[in-house]
Amino acid sequence: MLGLLSFGEELSGYDLKKWANWSLRFFYWAPSYSQIYGELRKLEDLGFAVSRVVNKDDIRGKRLYRITPAGEEAVARWAAEAPVEPAVLKHGVMLRMWLGHASDPAMLRSMLEQHRDESEKMRVRAAADVEGSEHEPGWAFPTMVLRWSERYYADERDRAETMLAELDDAVRKQRRARRRGGAKRSSEELRQRRA
Repeated sequence: MLGLLSFGEELSGYDLKKWANWSLRFFYWAPSYSQIYGELRKLEDLGFAVSRVVNKDDIRGKRLYRITPAGEEAVARWAAEAPVEPAVLKHGVMLRMWLGHASDPAMLRSMLEQHRDESEKMRVRAAADVEGSEHEPGWAFPTMVLRWSERYYADERDRAETMLAELDDAVRKQRRARRRGGAKRSSEELRQRRA
């Protein structure tokens, strides 16, 4: 949340959710509203953000948050000093593929096709967001990340396509092995009966 506020705009929790959905969804996670408001309260308690209520036409006020100088220092310190950690991949589709021996190949194929298609949709969204942000000088770094996201989802789409071919190959090999195993059992049974 502090990072989103660091772009210098005064934002409501709703605005932060929209920004997170737009810019973070490609490479991190988009927090829920409850997480956003909980974090904003913590940031205020720490002195990293302040808020004010703006009334609009006698309706319930809208709370706007902005970063404080202490918050700017905290963001800069984290960006400069946080250790570079390996990316931790939590990939539900790959977990289900790993358990492929317990699944139906047709279901696995359908899942991979859906994953491939969703990856392409994400690539298209990232590409569209790049076009919408590349003319904004203040968004130079998020635009670089959007370009990275576009390439990432293109790679993910292509890896799913490769895995579809590998799935077909694995299914063919399994069927051949079963047929050979069945033939071996049959010939063994014949030998035992003859003896």
